[in-house]
Amino acid sequence: MVSNLTGKPAVAGELCAVEYWVRHVREAVRFADGVRALADAGVTAFVELGPDGVLSGMARESLSDAVVMVPVLRKDRLEELSAVTALSQLHVHGFSVDWDGYLDGTGAVRVDLPTYAFQHQPFWPGAATGGAEAVAIGLTSAGHPLLNGMVELAHGEGMLFAGRLSVQSHPWLADHAVMGRVLLPGTALLELAFRAGDEVGCDRVEELTLAAPLVLPERGAVRTQVRVGVADGSGRRTVTVHSRPESETEEPWTQHAMGVLAVGEQPDSTCDFDATVWPPEGAEPIDLDGFYDDRAAEGFAYGPVFQGLRRAWRRESLGGAVSGTNGGEVVSEIFAEVGLPEALRTDAEAFGLHPALLDAGLHAAWLSDSGVGIDSASQPQAGVPFSWSGVSLQAAGASAVRVRLTRGADGSVSIAVADPTGAPVASVESLAMRALTGDALSVDGLPGGVLPGGVPSDGGLFGLDWVPVRAGVSGSVVVVGPDPFGLGVPVC
Repeated sequence: MVSNLTGKPAVAGELCAVEYWVRHVREAVRFADGVRALADAGVTAFVELGPDGVLSGMARESLSDAVVMVPVLRKDRLEELSAVTALSQLHVHGFSVDWDGYLDGTGAVRVDLPTYAFQHQPFWPGAATGGAEAVAIGLTSAGHPLLNGMVELAHGEGMLFAGRLSVQSHPWLADHAVMGRVLLPGTALLELAFRAGDEVGCDRVEELTLAAPLVLPERGAVRTQVRVGVADGSGRRTVTVHSRPESETEEPWTQHAMGVLAVGEQPDSTCDFDATVWPPEGAEPIDLDGFYDDRAAEGFAYGPVFQGLRRAWRRESLGGAVSGTNGGEVVSEIFAEVGLPEALRTDAEAFGLHPALLDAGLHAAWLSDSGVGIDSASQPQAGVPFSWSGVSLQAAGASAVRVRLTRGADGSVSIAVADPTGAPVASVESLAMRALTGDALSVDGLPGGVLPGGVPSDGGLFGLDWVPVRAGVSGSVVVVGPDPFGLGVPVC
């Protein structure tokens, strides 16, 4: 017990003397000295028993922040809540509290805590469209999660869309890890083309060829531009996608895709299928256990957002039974159920077709047993979208779809996408896929790519690679230079 008259611990009999209390009324209150005396004696926590926390605030002015100040009651707060809060503050600062005595008779029971230290549950924030910022700098909001603004170029020179991408502003993109890098999926480039086409009245991506991967840095961002050209006589327009690191304002822009947008053409009938009958008749289920573990071992370490392949089936049919195929060939069809994780289903409404959803549908191509993407030992090989042809979007905002993939004689894939009710969502007449290696993604820290024909680019203009020819595939052979093997007429 410390005396507020002396500012020191009270001695025996001092507080019982009449003279002490007479002086206590007349002389100064040495509150600060008394608080410091307690701290010097080793006190590390002060509990204020009173109607408010006034004394705790005064004591704080005399001591360091390392000392705990806890008022039991506070003005204008429920007494029970304030008292429990005070006890809890003492408890978390290492002081012993008799909780059993406090809770006795309340019916409270003790529960076991988890045996692990922390439990992580990710929550993806909604991607900002940046519409307000676009208007502030003279642009029009693009109204799309991957694009910030757009502007109509003067003199009728087309449209320009601008965006900014990073794993901080679009954290779901971090789940698309390919060969140790975060890669913007080819389906996102297709989505950009769809949004650009929608703005200029083009409802079909006639073709879109991917020239170089768009690698997102671990820190910082890349700026993107989508440019749509002037319409020709048939309403077609060119479209290109470029990017440049935000921090490298002197670097040239890298072209990632180029293509053609078209107007008013209906989807090809080869992409139609009856998705109302599910699972498809005659299709055999495919075991997907360990599917994404195998992909990770090949360098495709997809995170939860891009692990959307739920179920799959395979069906082989005689050509002619499948629209757009020849009567004598055996056609292998892959059917798949694909869905977005719960946290992203609301975000899907802002997209034409969410890139993660369509990308997961393309994963079913690994399940095929013939064509491009399969080597001579019938083992799946790593592949990424290279060239899209005849892509149409019939419905927007899907978060779960049914997909059918059919390989053509040239190894390309036709794709039909429907919603869970069987209504059409999208169709792709032809998609060519190409192998991709880690060397193609970066050389000396600069983005690389895949040159037309699937040849990896080291960042320079030209590249050279050997492409194996599968036996039994018909085609033309052109010999450049001398012909020592007698394969054909030399071309000089």
